[in-house]
Amino acid sequence: MTTVLLVDDQALLRMGFRLVIESEPDLEVVGEASDGAVALEQVRALAPEVVLMDIRMPGVDGIEATRRIAAEHPSSRVLVLTTFDVDEYAFAALRSGASGFLVKSARPTELVDAIRIVASGSSVVAPRVVRRMLDLFAPQFPTTAGEARDDGLDHRLRSLTPRELDVLRCLAEGSSNAEIAERLVLSLTTVKTHVGNILAKLGLRDRVQAVIAAYEFGLVGPGERRGGST
Repeated sequence: MTTVLLVDDQALLRMGFRLVIESEPDLEVVGEASDGAVALEQVRALAPEVVLMDIRMPGVDGIEATRRIAAEHPSSRVLVLTTFDVDEYAFAALRSGASGFLVKSARPTELVDAIRIVASGSSVVAPRVVRRMLDLFAPQFPTTAGEARDDGLDHRLRSLTPRELDVLRCLAEGSSNAEIAERLVLSLTTVKTHVGNILAKLGLRDRVQAVIAAYEFGLVGPGERRGGST
């Protein structure tokens, strides 16, 4: 049974989400919250596997709540609800540690599938979408490619082997494992091993976080693609 916490300031939306989620035999809503502050209290008390998080709420908003959940309760994964599929608020939530986002107009089957995917440890947003978000929104945020990073981050990046750095750059371009294998002339199994090592060494949850980290480390910049910038 996958446990879910619903966070939205609109009671009717929470009710609708609850009806959809609890119609599934493997999903259970264990709590609700109308703002980020209450959500943090509920996460501490209930330890849900997935937090379905609205972004724009009074008081502590979804972005700040996501950041604190990711830092303080890493076993609870956040799935953000947003209005548009490429949204600066969704990008800010991903940057804060969310495991993915879903548009509010998604079908009920998409909602429950996304919850299961996030609970399994994967993300529900394609790395290519994250790259597009980086191109559009990253310049608005204080940390941009080429800026100095603190010693802790530099140390983690230095822990990667040259081949792992190559794989991380490919991840940052939105490449799939198969595309990375073809480009670097590696087996698919070797690529998967490198990806796992990268996530472990950098303390990242998934490939989406790897894309964002590569940008923040300065390995890639806005608009960069294989063969140069566009």
